[in-house]
Amino acid sequence: MKRLLIAFLLTLFTFHVSSASDTIRILCIGNSFSWDAVEQELAPLCEAGHQPILIGNLYYGGCSLEQHHTFLLKDTAAYSFRYIKDGVRTLNDGYSLRQALRLDQWDYISLQQASHDSGIQASYEPYLGALIDTVRAYQPKAQLCWMQTWSYAQDAKHPAFPRYQKSQQIMDDSIRAATHALLAHYPELTLIPCGKAITLARQTKLGDTLCRDGYHLNYVYGRYTAACVWYELLTGKDCRRNPYKNAEMTKQQKRLTQQSAHRALSAE
Repeated sequence: MKRLLIAFLLTLFTFHVSSASDTIRILCIGNSFSWDAVEQELAPLCEAGHQPILIGNLYYGGCSLEQHHTFLLKDTAAYSFRYIKDGVRTLNDGYSLRQALRLDQWDYISLQQASHDSGIQASYEPYLGALIDTVRAYQPKAQLCWMQTWSYAQDAKHPAFPRYQKSQQIMDDSIRAATHALLAHYPELTLIPCGKAITLARQTKLGDTLCRDGYHLNYVYGRYTAACVWYELLTGKDCRRNPYKNAEMTKQQKRLTQQSAHRALSAE
């Protein structure tokens, strides 16, 4: 009986250890677009898919690679750090990039360009290279990712939209070209094609409704689309089989957005 009890306790201990090690830890060095993509719908998708996840998002509104780099050089505690554990989200103001890099052993760390510069290749360097070097120094085991952002709605009033001749197609093409050049230079980066997924979703019956204000994602199914891309990439599970949908989504919206996210990953 004593041996059986010991064996049971060892099995229980092993289960808890393996469960903890199964947790995926992601850190986004981002802005409001990473807020849209990972802070609302990713945790419930992972819960429904039986995948423990821990999410960190370094948020500074409109933050470009150049601004991230400036904050890094000065070790500025400029960020609102959003931390999601066990589905509970906490906000910590006055956080620095180095603090976040030291906080945990992250499995995935994503970088992204500010939306207004996302299709301007010249805006990426030398800032991206310097950020990658720093991230590698702090987190050599983490997989570095690039979150591709999305183009604006055709009727967007964003002040930077004229850079793309106020054309969604031109902005799409510019983002795609910048992404291609980026991955050619940094082939070790894993692409998170949220922008591609939003483009594909716009080609469905959803139309050009994926943004709530012309550039930030629709609360009901825009954010869900981007989160499905993250979910499938991180877990390797087909997002189309995930049962979760938020309370306001229709079955059609769930189906179309999941299909778009899956196709975006299949196409890349």
